[in-house]
Amino acid sequence: MGFYFLLGDECMSGSILIKNIRAVDAEKDIITDVFISSGIIAAVGNDLRNEADTIIDGTDLVLMPSLFDMHVHFRDPGFTHKEDILTGCAAALAGGVTGVLAMPNTDPPCDNPETIRYIIEKSEDTGVDVYPVGCITGGMKGDGLNDYKALKEAGCICISDDGRPVENAEMMRKALEKSNENGLLVASHCEDLSIINGGIMNKGEISEKLGVKGMDRASEDYITAREIILASSADARIHICHVSTEGSTDIIRFAKLKGVKVSCETAPHYFMLTDKLLEKRDADYRMNPPLRTDADVKAIINGLKDGTIDCIITDHAPHTAEEKADFEKAPNGVVGLETSFAATLTALFHTGEISLNRVAELMCVNPRRILGLEIPSIEEGKSADLMIADINRKWTVDPEKLQSKSHNTVFKGMSLTGKPLVTISKGIIRYDER
Repeated sequence: MGFYFLLGDECMSGSILIKNIRAVDAEKDIITDVFISSGIIAAVGNDLRNEADTIIDGTDLVLMPSLFDMHVHFRDPGFTHKEDILTGCAAALAGGVTGVLAMPNTDPPCDNPETIRYIIEKSEDTGVDVYPVGCITGGMKGDGLNDYKALKEAGCICISDDGRPVENAEMMRKALEKSNENGLLVASHCEDLSIINGGIMNKGEISEKLGVKGMDRASEDYITAREIILASSADARIHICHVSTEGSTDIIRFAKLKGVKVSCETAPHYFMLTDKLLEKRDADYRMNPPLRTDADVKAIINGLKDGTIDCIITDHAPHTAEEKADFEKAPNGVVGLETSFAATLTALFHTGEISLNRVAELMCVNPRRILGLEIPSIEEGKSADLMIADINRKWTVDPEKLQSKSHNTVFKGMSLTGKPLVTISKGIIRYDER
């Protein structure tokens, strides 16, 4: 059977019986049967004999709650030549993802209820819950706060100016206070633009060798520390986006020990790859923050293992081949929705660094917990948002076969181990590659 996607009226509701599957969530790892009916997990147990419209043999496969990626860029509205909500959701489903947090640097920016409603409505029949992130400041310009109450009423659960920082510390402090009042999470793009000053990759040995301007790690570390101080002052929550440095990881670890309400995320490329790849002068390996060093990779892995880092995300940021053609002038960003699970298994699970239960925490449970959404698990009565994967399947990443409109992946040509085969959203099979 080839893979397929089902949207809207094409979807057929019906019961599903999954036999002899290894069911893994944050708490359990068992061999069992799972029966799905009316959009929920109706039964979990051995030798289930429920009549079902679809029966799946789960032998040698793994069932997990579907992934939630709390950091994507779907480019819609305004940049739909790179990606749109429908193609972004197709990429998500191919990666086992049924929920995303969509960042606001669109055109127009997501700073008003109309744009938020447009994104929610366009995604309604995709099988992916798309939560639009509202802008912290009007138009992401940094010169005035948005109406957070209006954003919340329109459907926002998080605000950010991701793609750029809030440069003024007092404005960020006020944003934290007001977000607290409105029950919104603040997610921070930690970058000091004066330190970056036009840099395009990690500042270090490789940038000097290539003769290009580097991005000093002090930029990320400094704003990470600033946000934590401001959040502590306001007694508010702060979420640190795409952690890439040893310094930021250490700062967040210390803040958690002190009781600051801080959470954070990282992406597979930060615990797998280093700036040595930039020697190819290929802009597909450029993103912001950039690939760092071996020491940073080790620190990120340790942060994932000890609980300092809460989530694995992708920062899925599509750009066209034409835009990525010039190494020094290309925009930053890489796609990642279709490779994140496989990359995580390859780098962390198959190497013995973390368990499958911890993978479920990092990619399924913690993002939803941080956002105040239903905590997924494989038990009776829970929503049937699930993924079936072959965790031992070896495959080579071919950019041309990705569902995203754009193919700027750092994993191109790489062999990964583990792949989502079936994605079930609210009891409906939305993707099938068995």
